[in-house]
Amino acid sequence: MKKVYHDVRFVSGRVWVFLMNSLLIALSFITYSASAQSEFDKKLKSLYKNTVETIRPVEVEKLMKDKNIVLLDTRTIEEFNVSHLKGAQLLDYDSYSTDDLKRIAKNATIIVYCSVGVRSELVGEKFIELGYNNVLNIYGGIFEWKNKGYNVVNKSNQPTDSVHTYNKSWSKWLEHGVKIY
Repeated sequence: MKKVYHDVRFVSGRVWVFLMNSLLIALSFITYSASAQSEFDKKLKSLYKNTVETIRPVEVEKLMKDKNIVLLDTRTIEEFNVSHLKGAQLLDYDSYSTDDLKRIAKNATIIVYCSVGVRSELVGEKFIELGYNNVLNIYGGIFEWKNKGYNVVNKSNQPTDSVHTYNKSWSKWLEHGVKIY
């Protein structure tokens, strides 16, 4: 009987080692992901002026069911054509005018985004200057949207994993997706 007990302890010990190794691997992955995310958060904190209220991707997804939201991609047409959020309209940062903004109803909920949220914050400021009260900027832009596992579509409105990352140095902030620049 004692030998059987010893064998069970040996197996239990092996299982315990396996479980501990699995836990360590999982914790290191979580730590790496949290570290990468916190670096992105630090970068965003250094870039944002906090002049436009931000909204997280999970909240955007819920609001997208509302018929009275206007979702605006404020990147360039080249970036938009690679991918954008489904239902987004292009408001090209490089060429938009105040008249383009005034075409949107004052009572609409306006959600703006770009690659990481800087250009869209500037566009959001213009809306606020024009008297729009419900303007939101997607925190982390399309990078955060894709990093959180949400879908994007290409210029043909077909799902894609590609995201235009503006340039090679900015591409490090896109963790999930095919980087195009």
